[in-house]
Amino acid sequence: MRTKQVNLLITLVAVALFSFSCFCIYRITQTNNRFINCRNHILEFKENMLHLRNKTEKNSQEMMKVLNRIKYEITKRENLSGNLVAQKADILNKNETISNTFEDLKFFFPHIRKEGRIYPDVIMGKGKTGVSFALGISTVNRGNYSYLRQTLTSVVSMMTLSEEKDSVVIVSVADSNEDYLHSVVKMITRKFKRQVRSGSLEVISIPAFLYSSMLNAKQLAEASQKLASWRIKQVLDFCILMLYAQPKAKYYLQLEDDIIAKEMYFTKITDFVGNISSNNWFFIEFSMLGFIGKLFRSEDLTHFVRFFLMFYKEKPIDWLLNDIFQIKVCDTGEDLGNCIKRKKQIRIRYKPSLFQHVGIHSSFPGKEQYEKKKS
Repeated sequence: MRTKQVNLLITLVAVALFSFSCFCIYRITQTNNRFINCRNHILEFKENMLHLRNKTEKNSQEMMKVLNRIKYEITKRENLSGNLVAQKADILNKNETISNTFEDLKFFFPHIRKEGRIYPDVIMGKGKTGVSFALGISTVNRGNYSYLRQTLTSVVSMMTLSEEKDSVVIVSVADSNEDYLHSVVKMITRKFKRQVRSGSLEVISIPAFLYSSMLNAKQLAEASQKLASWRIKQVLDFCILMLYAQPKAKYYLQLEDDIIAKEMYFTKITDFVGNISSNNWFFIEFSMLGFIGKLFRSEDLTHFVRFFLMFYKEKPIDWLLNDIFQIKVCDTGEDLGNCIKRKKQIRIRYKPSLFQHVGIHSSFPGKEQYEKKKS
């Protein structure tokens, strides 16, 4: 009996121990699973954080690239805008200068104040600018006599190709006769094809309305009045041509349509100007006859033109040139003799003359002239 009780107790204890062991194993397994789940959650969180960080870094890099690109584009646009503004301002300044210069004519001639833009008609030209020399030739109809082709041939043919490239010859047709204008254009188109194609030879025409009421000279006898009107118009022709040529070149050389240029004249002018030690010169004479062969700085042309327009009814233009030279050189109250003596000392004259006057039949109808060069 007692043995049975002991065996039963042992069995119960064994069962209890087994049950407790199972419970402990269950709890340990459950705890371990929880630990594993926790560890997995931690690893997943860590992985997500690493992914997020990588993604953030990648986004940051992409953002920096975008910001740098935007900054580059903004800088580029600002520079481009600045350049365009500067270019536009430069163009506007040049055009404004040209426009304002021609607008000066309205101050001297009330009859054109109601006109719009004052500017010569460009018949043939490519707007060549930035050259060293502009050569101006004003021409009018002389009836059955014409020296223009001969003049242009000598002026152009005596240039080298590099000299031609660094210059522009401007023929200003200052005549209301359209047949004459057409004949000039036809002749130039046929005989000077290369120069026309390169833009080194231009033809302009002065609108007739500019002269409509300018040519009323002082009340003189009929013949004298016609001569005075011719001289007045000649001054105006030169002024308009000078204003047109001003923005094209550093220097302006005044010629006429009835001259012949000497051999290597352009080379000699270039060398002479380049070798002048002083830059304080007013104008240079490469011919002492009339207004032929006078070289000006283009930047000074406006001042010359304004002076000529103030007295255009009083004297021929070569006389006015002498007057303005005297005004610039002579001091107030200075003895005239001393002034003339000093003027001769500083007046720059190239000898011998580089241009020969050949026109016997003047642009003034019926007048013949036999003036030759003065060495």
